[in-house]
This record gives sequence, C-alpha cells and structure tokens, in this order.
Amino acid sequence: MKTLYFDCYTGISGDMILGSLVDLGADLKVLQESLKSLGLKDYEIKSRRVKRGHLAGTKVEVKVGHSHHHHRGLADIRAIIQKSKLPAVVKEKAVAVFERLGRAEARVHRIALDKVHFHEVGAVDSIIDIVGGVYALHLLEVEQVMASPINTGEGTVACEHGILPVPAPATLELLKGIPCFSSGVPKELTTPTGAAMIGYFAEKFQGMPLMTISKVGYGAGTHQIDDQPNLLRAVLGETVAKSTDRVVLLETNIDDMNPEFYDHVMDRLFEAGALDVYFTPISMKKNRPAVKLSVLSPPRKRDSLSKILLAETSTYGVRSCEMERTVLERKVESVKTRLGTVKVKVGWLAGVPVHISPEYEDCRRIAAKKKVPLREVYEEALRNAEEQLKG
Repeated sequence: MKTLYFDCYTGISGDMILGSLVDLGADLKVLQESLKSLGLKDYEIKSRRVKRGHLAGTKVEVKVGHSHHHHRGLADIRAIIQKSKLPAVVKEKAVAVFERLGRAEARVHRIALDKVHFHEVGAVDSIIDIVGGVYALHLLEVEQVMASPINTGEGTVACEHGILPVPAPATLELLKGIPCFSSGVPKELTTPTGAAMIGYFAEKFQGMPLMTISKVGYGAGTHQIDDQPNLLRAVLGETVAKSTDRVVLLETNIDDMNPEFYDHVMDRLFEAGALDVYFTPISMKKNRPAVKLSVLSPPRKRDSLSKILLAETSTYGVRSCEMERTVLERKVESVKTRLGTVKVKVGWLAGVPVHISPEYEDCRRIAAKKKVPLREVYEEALRNAEEQLKG
C-alpha cells in the first residue's frame, strides 16, 4: 500500500505539508494551473530551495496582493471549492478539512458553526495551502497517511484575536485524540491548518511503520530554530500488508421513519465514505418494530457520517465506538475479457491471493451492453483474473 509518513519533529503547518509534497515530486505547475479554477485573485505560488540548519528543503509560498479578503465564512469557502474544476474527491476532502476547522473554531468561541468567520485561515494563502495540499496528495496517489506525535511548540503567538497561548485554542481543539509534545521551542510550530489536515488524513500516530522507502521530501517552515532544522519530513513508500486497522461503528435505532427513505440514506452514507451500511430488524419499547441502522466508518469520517444520520433520518442521537478489525490487503486489478475490461478486487493474505471478486457494476454494465447473462461476464472475469494472478 502506498503510504506517506509525516515526521512532525518540528511541528506541522499547511505550507510545510505543501512544501514537503512538492519536494516529493508533486508537480508545482500542475498545482498552479489546477488551483486557478478556485477563482481566487491577486496571488501567485512560488517554490524555492532553502536551508534550515544543515538540511535543505522546499519552501512553498503563496504571495498575495493587498486586495484579497481575509474574512470568509465556512459557506463561502465551501462554495469556492465546490465551484472549482478540481477532481470531486479533492473537493470533498478539502471541504471536510475546512469543516473540521470550523467545528474547532465554533467550540472555542462557543458559537454556531454557521456563525464562524475565518480570519487568517480564510485568507487566500491558507485556502491555497489546504486545497493545494489535498490535491498534491491526490497527485502522488497516496493511499494511506500516518504520522509521528506532533511537536506543538510553546509560548505565545500574535494573531487577529490578540496574543494567544501556544498551541492556539483552535489548534488544541484540532489536536484532541492525537499524541502531542513540546520540545521547548518558544514558537508556534503547529498551526490550525496543519492540525486540521493531519487530523483528517492520518490513520495512525506512531513511529515509522515497516515500509519500503521510495522517496523522502522536506517541507520548510518559516522559523529558523536553534539546534534543529525546522522541516517537516515526508517519507513515501510501500507498507507491508496490513493485518489490522481501526474503524468506528456508528449505530442508531429508528422506529418512526418512512421505510422508503432508507435507500436514500444508504446512498448518502456510501457517497460520503462509509465502509459498510446495514440494517437489522429489532423491537423497541411497546413492542414497536424498528430498525437498527449500523455504519462502519474510517475514524476520520466519524463526524461527517454522524451528521448525515442526524440530518437524513428521524433519529435524535447516534452511538459510536472505535474498534480494531483484522483485514486482508486489498488491491484492484483490471482484467480483460472477450466482452470488455472488468475491475477485480483481490484480497491477499501473507502474499497469497485468497479472495477474488469481480466488481458487480462493471459486470452488470457489460452484460447489459452485450446482451449476455450477468453470470457469464462474472465467471469469465473470475477465470481470467485467476489465470492472470497465477501468471
């Protein structure tokens, strides 16, 4: 699995993430051209090699003119991203990062989410850092992100709200559940943008996993720090087959919803990244027939999927618990048949393929187009996949 490991020994910020990914090989010209579709004006993206201590890294800077608007609400930023021509998956993830930031600001200021107005984070440079970082991960085809514990820094920082302690309150909210430390550097080493992005993308926070390293990139921070290079190190490589991972089980009991709505709810959940959705018949108080709606979610999708359950069903609450599951390593292969190309999901255990499953939608599409039985397409794809894997 193509894995990116962020070594956050001197913290993490949006521009450091973008710099490290460009240093790894994300094409800056492609980023510059694609980000134009955001419709933001009066800025330019520059990249340069810099020294931090005895090491070199890439510093990506967004140079902004004086006509830009600093204060934007979440709805404004969501609209900017969704109207762009970026890939749908990039838009979805970028919006999710900003929603994560918005929830943190709302908790800090004790206001509703739709009342949050970003100051520094709403500026053009921060939008480019976040959306650019998400798109760079997409360009590098990263399948999994992991990270070390986060160095927060300490002391105070000056911002729009005045002098604040480090970590800044919003940053601290975003770092909940993430292992953190301070090495004693009296500077803001981890920013809200960095905390929001690593909190959304990283599946685990630990030492470097067992992996075969292919590339190493360094994203330079702004500060010069005595005795250590202020760089975010990004290590790209292949991890060995995972045998376990973490998932969140979301559940709610429903006894008063129109049954016709369940199909729509299931579609919304899968579109938003649910791993599985299923319904269990149950009996509730007064022997009412009811449904237990269960959703398996990646940990980072817990909030967004819970929000869908609360908005799209008649429930007033959602239960959740995090658990470990044992999994096969999964890869998708393209298999040619006499009727067309079919994607096939392969499950590997200790380097041996133990499950082969042709994708149903591919088989159904080909069967309808060629006017042949679905079973015929499925069985030929399965045979050809087995032969291809043996070869």
